[in-house]
Amino acid sequence: MILRDPVHGLVAFESEEAAIVVRLLETREIQRLRRIRQLGLTSFAFPGAEHTRFSHAIGAAHVMQLLVARLRHIDADLPFWQRVTSDRACEAIAAAMLHDVGHGPFSHLFEQALPRARHHEEWTTRILLDPSSDVQQVLSREDPGLPRRVADLVEGKHELAYLANAVSGLFDVDRCDYLLRDARATGVTYGDYDLPWLLRSLRFDTNADGSAAPGLAVDGIKGITAIESFLLARLFMFQQVYFHKSTRAAETMIRHIIGRAVALVARGDKLPVHLRALDAAAAGGEPTLDQYLELDDQTLLVAIHAWEGARDPILSDLSTRLRKRALFKTIELGKVESDVDDDQALLIAREVAERRGLDPDLYVALDRATDTPYDAEATLRVIFPDGRARDLAEVSFLLGRLKGQTLSRTRLVFAAELRDDLRRALSS
Repeated sequence: MILRDPVHGLVAFESEEAAIVVRLLETREIQRLRRIRQLGLTSFAFPGAEHTRFSHAIGAAHVMQLLVARLRHIDADLPFWQRVTSDRACEAIAAAMLHDVGHGPFSHLFEQALPRARHHEEWTTRILLDPSSDVQQVLSREDPGLPRRVADLVEGKHELAYLANAVSGLFDVDRCDYLLRDARATGVTYGDYDLPWLLRSLRFDTNADGSAAPGLAVDGIKGITAIESFLLARLFMFQQVYFHKSTRAAETMIRHIIGRAVALVARGDKLPVHLRALDAAAAGGEPTLDQYLELDDQTLLVAIHAWEGARDPILSDLSTRLRKRALFKTIELGKVESDVDDDQALLIAREVAERRGLDPDLYVALDRATDTPYDAEATLRVIFPDGRARDLAEVSFLLGRLKGQTLSRTRLVFAAELRDDLRRALSS
């Protein structure tokens, strides 16, 4: 199979190892990803961000093929049991393809909005292992043990550390694809980095006696600038795209809409449209796998459109605002737009909302967005031509400063009509 991709160009899955991709593409769980946008509501801020998790899944599988090819180019000095066999390549490509198959609507948003919701990683594992799923059936026809091995890889577990890290780690195929794809779709350059050069600079990090499975390292001559660019690209994308104020405001509104709908169903109200997964949550349970797989961006947006006609005035109002893109406004705290303490600012905002006759639980929120681009626990070493190995943070001034640092943005999010009163209250 050959596809054209806006990020990687010509993408081919023609080898025997990659044939699993063709079979997985026919499953309902993978096809569902066509209806889940990669960046959720980011198109409210960046109109081109309409790409889906389906295209990202294909991109990640393609990058895994490129990585496997590089690993095979440099594995001559490894014992045969530490090399990428055909079976291991198939597992790795499948894991790259399926790593996001459990995502709910609107990216990470849905799992935050639904009470007692599983994280998408748990749903992914469930899809991989449940005999009723198309994905599990495709994998098990290949090899009865393949679903479990793919699930382990998605969870970052494998006898070969470098394969586990390639699926879930500091430098993994997920990040390699989404940075380039998200930058392209949003029209920004912050996420650009040199993927071919970065792959070319990879080396194995073996211990002295070669007894343990090696990890991945970067070449001390070629690789430092490439990995700096990769990690800084991720930092800049979080700063400028993923934490954009309009996206965060829209996500807050969706959370409040879903929360309100679940609360109304829990007290026995009838809504114009019911979603079985939300009904299950309202009853104090969790959705079945079939109920969860019914959910995608389209089904939820159709429900929100119908909820504009709900008898409950709050659900109707919030749903109408979202569809009209009458988004909540934000004030950035932390001495950016206001130096008032976070909790005190939220208290003031709630008081302002109450004076204006708005429910403070649904028209005001404190949004805290955080990310650690280069985790302090992450280990990625640099191998020099003479065989010396050093931690990346020790040889890179930029990454030495970045390692362990957390990017944080804290904002008040509130209905637009509260803005003037709230700014006055915060400045007094």
